[in-house]
Amino acid sequence: MIDVHYWTTPNGHKITIFLEETGLEYKLIPVNIGKGEQFKAEFLAVSPNNRIPAIVDREPNGGGAPVSVFESGAILLYLADKTGKFVGHDLRSRTEAIQWLFWQMGGLGPMAGQNNHFSNYAMEKLPYAMDRYRNEVNRLYGVMNKRLADRPYLGGEYSIADMACYPWIVPWQRQGQNIDDFPNLKRWFEAIKARPAVVKAYEWTPKINPNQGGIRTAEERAILFGQTAQSVAAAAGKA
Repeated sequence: MIDVHYWTTPNGHKITIFLEETGLEYKLIPVNIGKGEQFKAEFLAVSPNNRIPAIVDREPNGGGAPVSVFESGAILLYLADKTGKFVGHDLRSRTEAIQWLFWQMGGLGPMAGQNNHFSNYAMEKLPYAMDRYRNEVNRLYGVMNKRLADRPYLGGEYSIADMACYPWIVPWQRQGQNIDDFPNLKRWFEAIKARPAVVKAYEWTPKINPNQGGIRTAEERAILFGQTAQSVAAAAGKA
């Protein structure tokens, strides 16, 4: 059994996609980030960076004590190694998958996140910041489109790299992009969207977070965007 500390964000979806693809038994533990549940001491014990997702594998390979993992990319790699699936078994295919996984973690995710923040959440609309991140996301879409010109998936075979990137392409309209401008990316996107495991993974959203739709209150804004080391420590102390 794998405990999945989860919320309905792109990084959360990565993990449920993998688990549904492999059929591993798992239990979702919702962490409502809008209410500050990510700062509770029991969650920080698993995820010291107070970010979802995080997992606890209660039946790790080789037995022994449970293994906890935080950071979505590390979780995907851990689960791929645990199951022997979706990462490649030879040097070249494994490297292909891992480098595109890291590309998402270091580029697509952070840039798309900043794009979303300055375009949709920031109280003060700063044209420079909005243009900067929207254009960078556009560039990254172009990188993916070129990569997918002569192969079905980022690593050649369907892998953790695709599972990592797909949830960040789902909100392409919100990111100010036109997916029709990227035909290879669109073909890839539609193929993954149709996978039964992906469909099932996204069914958790209305069950766990039926009112998903952005930051609606000043309290949520303060929780998500106003934290410092001191405030996190204080919140953990109250938990």
